[in-house]
Parts: sequence; structure tokens; C-alpha cells
Amino acid sequence: MAGSLLSVRVTKELSVPGENLSRDEARTRAELVSVDGYEVALDVRSAVGEAPVGSGARTFRSVTTLRFRCAQPGASTFADLLAPSVTEVTLNGEKLDPAVVFDGSRIALDGLAAENVLVVDAQCAYSRTGEGLHRFVDPEDGEVYLYTQYEPADARRVFVTFEQPDLKAPFRFEVTAPDGWTVWSNGDGALGGDGVWRFAETKPISTYITAVVAGPYHYETDLYTRTFEDGTTLEIPLGALCRKGLARHFDADDIFLVTKQGLDFFHDHFDYPYPFGKYDQAFVPEYNIGAMENPGCVTFREEFIFRGKVTQASYERRANVILHEMAHMWFGDLVTMVWWDDLWLKESFADFMGTFSMVGATRFTNGWITFANNRKSWAYRADQLPSTHPVTADIRDLEDAKLNFDGITYAKGASVLKQLVAYVGQDAFLEGARRYFKRHAYGNTRLGDLLSVLEETSGRDMAAWSRSWLETAGVNSLTPVATCDAGDRITELAITQDGDELRPHRVAVGLYRHEGTQLVRYARAEVDVVGARTVVDELAGAERPALVLVNDEDLTYCKIRFDEGSLDTLRGHLGDILDPLARALCWSALWNLTRDALMPARDFVDLVLRFAGRESDIGVLQTLHSWARTALVHYAAPDWREEGGRLLAEGALRELRLAEPGSQHQLTWARFFAATAASAADLQLLQGLLGGTAKIDGLDVDQELRWAFLQPLTSHGLADESAIAAELARDDTASGKRHQVRCLAARPSAAVKDQAWAQVVESDSLSNALVEATISGFAQPGQRDLLAPFVEKYFEAIERVWEERSIQIGMDVVKGLFPGLQDDEETLTRTDAWLASHEGAAPALRRLVLEARDDLARARLAQACDGGVAE
Repeated sequence: MAGSLLSVRVTKELSVPGENLSRDEARTRAELVSVDGYEVALDVRSAVGEAPVGSGARTFRSVTTLRFRCAQPGASTFADLLAPSVTEVTLNGEKLDPAVVFDGSRIALDGLAAENVLVVDAQCAYSRTGEGLHRFVDPEDGEVYLYTQYEPADARRVFVTFEQPDLKAPFRFEVTAPDGWTVWSNGDGALGGDGVWRFAETKPISTYITAVVAGPYHYETDLYTRTFEDGTTLEIPLGALCRKGLARHFDADDIFLVTKQGLDFFHDHFDYPYPFGKYDQAFVPEYNIGAMENPGCVTFREEFIFRGKVTQASYERRANVILHEMAHMWFGDLVTMVWWDDLWLKESFADFMGTFSMVGATRFTNGWITFANNRKSWAYRADQLPSTHPVTADIRDLEDAKLNFDGITYAKGASVLKQLVAYVGQDAFLEGARRYFKRHAYGNTRLGDLLSVLEETSGRDMAAWSRSWLETAGVNSLTPVATCDAGDRITELAITQDGDELRPHRVAVGLYRHEGTQLVRYARAEVDVVGARTVVDELAGAERPALVLVNDEDLTYCKIRFDEGSLDTLRGHLGDILDPLARALCWSALWNLTRDALMPARDFVDLVLRFAGRESDIGVLQTLHSWARTALVHYAAPDWREEGGRLLAEGALRELRLAEPGSQHQLTWARFFAATAASAADLQLLQGLLGGTAKIDGLDVDQELRWAFLQPLTSHGLADESAIAAELARDDTASGKRHQVRCLAARPSAAVKDQAWAQVVESDSLSNALVEATISGFAQPGQRDLLAPFVEKYFEAIERVWEERSIQIGMDVVKGLFPGLQDDEETLTRTDAWLASHEGAAPALRRLVLEARDDLARARLAQACDGGVAE
């Protein structure tokens, strides 16, 4: 899955007993049960037309036949199902009373035989939160689209399951759908004469990666062919689909190109043919996450279909996600973790392999720059939160699992694997992967299974490496300490390491000097950093450097620090660094200094203003814009925010006018200008660009850019509801509706904020996408006074919201509405008071509040650092 459980009242909203499956329960059931297969029949004709009056949630019929064995005949267990009602339950031919055996989340199964057949006929609910079987009505043409999303445990919202990853089984799906629809699933399917879509039986897979996609989707096809050295040929039918309303924007050819390049790469390196037949990729609406690795039927958020002009960074991001999901076909689908403790066995590998394959097989050869500058910043943040955890985490239950799709599991894990490749060598690493697939195909594994094959192929002590890198939390900082003689030659260069756990790091150390107008590397050494201090003997005698870059080439996972001389060099010459990866690493290190309250936020903003205009990598530039905004909104001293905002807007407009007309840099600066515009002149320019009375040479103000320009006008009170409605009339689409909702919530009015709050917190009428859009519009940095009354409301509401709403919506509300913009001591104290008085609250809820509290405390420290500049 790349990068995030159903809002019907019978699920989490009623706090159904047993919904939150524990690891111990799963372990006990796995010792008792083995599954022979599932046969699932869904009737989704109810997706179209009016919902039955007075029926509550719109439902569909789900009939599951579950065949399984029991190691202890006579024993009892349970099956999982989250559904409004169950019509019939039959176990081994005996009808059971649903009112007795079904409690809303589990079906009790007593007196099991050695071989068992369970048949359950249920009415399951369509989802509006992106969990289970999601139903979306396209506002553009009224068409209805369905898709499933299950990870970690939402297949039970669609059919009866043993909802845990280690109880793999073959699946047969059949779906009765409205006339004119097409249905896709994991296997090949066809429409029968009786109007039922039937799909081929899958290989043994886990419940969470089964899938159904249904509706009047636009569908394009291609074919991948591969001939192996033994003369055999593999053919994989390829498909790509999206809503009909997006078909005119759908660049399926590029999607197929990246797909074929990825399949070639993984076949070259994994020596295990793609095992799941066809390869469909569905781009679906209102998707909560980036994508999901359902074998044969991968699902993606439809925002990867670009409605307007975007930069190469957007295409790179899409390619990375395509390849991330493809890597899962081996890491995660073919070989699956036993329980969510070892989620990293699939997500860390897919995150690493996504970039590894993208750089090795596609046109996006600078992918490691994006990884170093963007992806790892996610990991560094997560690893400094109070909720940080080892890569191999302690996952007690499903709520823990849901929250652990985080920067540790993905980006830190991938960074650690990148370091592992440097440690054991690429050949040994890939040979270990090949043995892992062949040894555990269609099975389940734990940490030790992977370590054992890597020990075989590398000869290294993987247990010690694992203890340091996978089984402990936290990030180390590496700092160079150089001494030079009177002749400006290095007499000693040492690297100091700090952190709670001192780890072995394989790093490259680069020395840089001025050559004309450029900073270039003139010496390099690769060394194993061990303990608190390591001397780099290879660089003794080198001339005094202007810049020492520890972790040059980004081989390890650490925070880079600088000696004073290097920091002075960067302050004056950051833009002169010739190598784009080295430059990106320096930017990332400076951002970490700012977050850690070691560099004033205004100094970081000044660096962006002076050097971002020279940044050639568009992904790095976009990240710098995001960091600069965060520095201004959260880390700058309050009394400097207005001046800082003015400086950023002036700088953005200057670079916008200087950028090459029609270039991706021009587009990026245009979006940044819109995000920072606050003065009357800036806002007037945005109005002119929207109305056609102003023009910037080469800037095409397409529909997506129009919405980007409209939102700051609404948040500053210069565009009212009628202006927003007029823009929606131009763009009456699903995307336009999300933009409209965001702009409506951004208006500077107490009544507007009250209404937005009520729509999200007091009602469950909005879909997941519109909840997200409303929250995004609600919290505007320039509206702190308007938002102040909601501090107390937040703490009064969050426990109820967590109990009554789905996990996904609960997460959106708790994270998105936390009063982080009220960055004063009073808010911090109120947060601490809530935590102290709610020690018995759900651990997952407490974790989210603790993380938000940590962000707030960090912001206050950074503001104190920045305020000290003025003093």
C-alpha cells in the first residue's frame, strides 16, 4: 500500500464488541484453523437507483462459502463480518440462528469438525469512507462507481472472513452487477449468460488483498511479453481504468510504459515470474491512500490522472507508486507477513524497490534525490515523535496496525534497506530476495526468515545488524569534526555520532571546495562509523574543505550535521553546489536543524529566498516551498510572521516572473505565490489572473490552477459563495466539488467555521473525500482568531468521534482538527490535561493526540529559537 474503517452505524460507530481483533486472538485462531478456500457471491445491483425508504444504510447481498479445517475437532472459533444484518448462517449443513451467533462483528462457530463448510448470507453496507466496498456517485454524469479497499481488515465489511494475513486461501468471486457495467477482480473474469460475472480462482492470498471494482469505467488494454533464457514466454494482459469523466485526461500509454519497464526490471532481478496472471490498474475516486497492491487488480487514487498541467515531479511520483505496488506482488502478496508486527517486510521493501526500480528502469533517473529530500523527511519526523517505534513494531491489534502505516514502516524501513545494500552489497541483497521468494512462495514469514537468507548470501551477522537497525527506534545525528594544520591540510577528520542507540553506519564523506562559481567535491572516503567517534583516516592530508558533507550519496539513515565552517559556506553558497543530490542532502539537513530549533526559521526562509530560484530539481523545489510555508506558519516567531509572509510572497512573485515562460518551474512558483499571497496587491494580481485582466507570459491558468488561485481569495474574504459557485459551474466534476467544499470552508467567517465543524464532527453525511476537503479549508493560518473557540470543542469531541466514526474518519478528524495553529502555552496545557484525564482512551486515539502535542511543543521551541534572533 502506498503512503492510509466503514461509517455505517453497525460498525465502529456502535463500538461493536470484538471488532478490534488482537494479535493473541489471531495467533490462537491460526493454530486451530487452516483455510481451503472462499467462494464469494456479491449482488451489487442495489448500487444504482434510489435507496429503499427508511432502510438506513444502502446495502448489498453477500453470500460467502468458507471451507476450512480444524486441528482440534470439537473446538470453537469465530469468523469475522461487519454487516447491518445476517439473513442465514449454516455450518456443516446445520442452520444457526443469526441472532444468537452474530454479534455485529463476529460469527461464533462451535463444535467444529475436522473439515468444515460455513455459508453466510448477509446484507453488507456500501461505504462512503473508502473502507470496504465504496460507492461513489459522479456529480458530472450521475454514474455510480464501486471499488474495494481492505487493508488492514476491511474485507469483513464485504464478505465473511478469517481476517488475518496468515490464513491465506484461494478465492473465487462472482458478482451480479447492473446492466452495462464491467466488473474486475483479482483473477480473469467473464460475464455469463445469466448476467453474473465469474472470476477464476486466485492463488492462495490474504483476505486484505482481494478486490472488486465495478461500474461503467473507461478501460484500456495492452500486453506485456517476456521471453526467458530457457525459451519460455510469459504474457501478462495489462489493463488500466478510470471513471468515464476522466477518460479525456487518461494517459494510459505512459502508465503502460512504466508498468512494462517495471515488469522487465523485476523479472531481471527477482528470477521469479509474475505469479498472478493479468495486471489491471484501476484509478478510483475518493481513495484514502496512494494505492493498494491487490494482485491482478491494483487500485490507485484517481488524482494520479492529471486534469491540468503538472510538473515532472508528479509523473515521477506516479511512476514510483506504480512500481511500489508492483514490488508488492512479490514482497507482500507472494510472500506475506504472519502478522502486522512485520508489516515492514512488505512496505519497507516496496518503498525501497519503488525507487530502486524507477531509477534503474525508467526515465526518472533522479529518483534517489526525491527519496533523500522528501521521503526521508517523513521518516525523520516520525522517528522523533513520542510514538516512534522500531521498524519491526509491536502491533497488539488492528487499531495499532492501522496507525503503523507510517513514516517508520515505509520511509525509514526503505532507508535502512538502502543502507543494508551498501552494507552487504547489491548482489548479495538481491540473491537473498530471490531465495526468499522461492523458499516462501504463497506462505507467510517473520523477520528471521528474511535474515536467514541474507546471512546465507552475504556472510554477514544479520542478527547484530537487525538489533541495531530494525529492533530499536530513533535517529542518529552524525557531525564532522575537522582539524587542520598551518598549511590548511587536514590532520584529523572525525565523525561523532549521537542518539540513544549508537548504530553502525556505512557512509560516504565528501569534501567540497570552491572552483570558480561552483562548489564541487574533490575528495571522498567511504567508512564504517561505529560508536560515538570514528576517525576517517583516508582523508588525512587533504586540503581544508569549504564543506564537509557526512552521508554524501545518502547511503545511511541519519540526520546530517555540519561544522561551523561548513554551515557558513552553506549560508553563502548553498546554490553553488554542483551535484543535485549533495545539494538536496544539504537542504534536508538545514531543514532538520530548523525543526530541531538549532537554526532560526527566518534563516531557513532566507536561504529559500536566496537559493531556491537556482534549484534545478523540480521535486526538491516543491519540497522547499512546503518547508518554507511550514517554517513561516509554525516555526517563526509570531511577531515575524507578517514580515516573513511578505518576504515569501515577494520572492515567489519575483521568481515567477523570472522563470522560463511555460516551464514547470514557472508553474511551481505560481502555485507557491498563490499559497503565500496576502497583500492587497498580491491578491489583486490573483483576481486579475482569474478574470483575464492580468497575464504572466507563458502561464496557462488551467482549471486546477484557477482553484489554486481562488482559495486564497476566499480565505481573505475577496471571493464569496457566489464566486465559488460560479467556479464550480465551470468545473462541475468530482474534483471541482472537492475544491468547492474546500473553498467554502476557508471563508473568514465564524458562521462558516461553525458550519464546517458541524458537517465534519456532528454529522456523518459527508464522504471521506469531502471530510478531507472540509478540514483542509477549515484550518487557515491567517484565521487563528476565528479558530480559537474550537480548542475546547475539539477536546470535548474527539473521544466521541473516535468511538462513533470509522477509524479512517476518526484519524482525519483527530489529526486534521487538532488546534495546532493555536500555538500558545494554553493549548499545550489543555492538550496535557486531556491526556492526563483520558489515560483509558483508545491507545490509537491517544497516540494521535500525543503526536499532535509533540508537533505543537516542537513548534514552540522553534519559535523561541527564532524569536531569539530579534532579541
